[in-house]
Amino acid sequence: MQKRTLSFWEIWNMSFGFLGIQLGFALQNANASRILQIFGADVHELSWFWLVAPITGLVVQPIIGYYSDRTWTKLGRRRPFFLTGAILAAAGLILMPNADMFIAILPSLWIGAGMLFVMDASFNIAMEPFRALVADNLPSDQRTLGFSVQTILIGVGAVIGSWLPYVLANWFDISNRTVAGEVPLNLLLSFVIGAAILVGSILVTVFSTTEYSPEELEKMDDHVEEVVPEDAKKSSLLDIFTDFKNMPFTMRQLAWVQFFSWFGLFGMWVFSTPAIAHHIYGLPLSDNSSETYQDAGDWVGVLFGVYNAVSAVFAFFLPAIALKIGRKSTHMVSLIAGGLGLLSIYIAPDEYWLLLSMVGIGIGWASILAMPYAILAGSIPPRKMGVYMGIFNFFIVIPQIINALIGGPMVKYFYGGNPIYALMTSGIAFLIAALLTVRIYDADEPIEVKN
Repeated sequence: MQKRTLSFWEIWNMSFGFLGIQLGFALQNANASRILQIFGADVHELSWFWLVAPITGLVVQPIIGYYSDRTWTKLGRRRPFFLTGAILAAAGLILMPNADMFIAILPSLWIGAGMLFVMDASFNIAMEPFRALVADNLPSDQRTLGFSVQTILIGVGAVIGSWLPYVLANWFDISNRTVAGEVPLNLLLSFVIGAAILVGSILVTVFSTTEYSPEELEKMDDHVEEVVPEDAKKSSLLDIFTDFKNMPFTMRQLAWVQFFSWFGLFGMWVFSTPAIAHHIYGLPLSDNSSETYQDAGDWVGVLFGVYNAVSAVFAFFLPAIALKIGRKSTHMVSLIAGGLGLLSIYIAPDEYWLLLSMVGIGIGWASILAMPYAILAGSIPPRKMGVYMGIFNFFIVIPQIINALIGGPMVKYFYGGNPIYALMTSGIAFLIAALLTVRIYDADEPIEVKN
């Protein structure tokens, strides 16, 4: 039995919810540090507050993957999870910038950090089933296209999310000034709009997509043979640890590539606003609330939108490039471009030159969102697609946890309080990831590469 070849628009609708998820994620990435600083966080403390994000992913994604593999409802097995995640994430988006409303209960800084936890837990609930859905529904020769379409939608959503505060402030004259620890109005409105788009886009996928039943997947021609134990029906959540121990060889190789890729990304997300404000705008390291600092924060949102726009465009070309030179070579070259883009921030003469840096970062980001998953999908048994996609998330969140623990102290003690060097460390991490890509074994490569 073969999986049906889907049209481009069927694949588009299947992944459309990722647009909303990434829009919310982009709002978080570009603005959470700024919001926490408004609520009183010091620059060297930022990575510690961001710890809640990867720790949540470490715990949530494998559990969600495990249960989504074993769930079958009227909405299928993946859709109930990302619908629930979207609703919870929307609540977090609305409440985080309004944390000062709860100051009678707890300091706004802690409420804000708590809402960051809620958002990230919810994004993780929604993201993993989307990855597994592509692997479930598409035949092997369409998987690169499927994950590339996801990358396109991720890019579009991230552009909207990253640019919203800047657009509201500069096109609609909505204030971006902060007063007495309050979040600017343009940020408040951006998070509310993001919540509405998140829920709406998820509903498009929920109502436009069907799923193969577990029984149908077992009969597919691309089913990866595995020995199914007699007591499989009695399996428990603790089997995640056994699955981790028995992970496919390709997954072990990709783990190190993912480690350095996401170590670099986390440093960029946490420290870009203070780094650019101080290194490019020339503000003193103690300044985190002036009008110029808020302008720098809005510009970082623009820059993040640019690299996501580049990733959305580049994702259109990823299937053709991968078909020509192979998926791992495509990923290696893209990571090199990303690393050089990060390193070039140091020598940029002004904020506008940073747009060129974002081109390289966008190329690397596009590949990070697509190539590892396309390579991995061919080595995973369909019966455990969800749990292995969740376990694969370990190699995304663990490097972020490590960066969160050491990033702040490194900035404070090794970099003299200057966060620009955290971005340089991220660039070097990208280049290490590129080198490690060379040794990956891609089981599907003979199918897709043409000499």
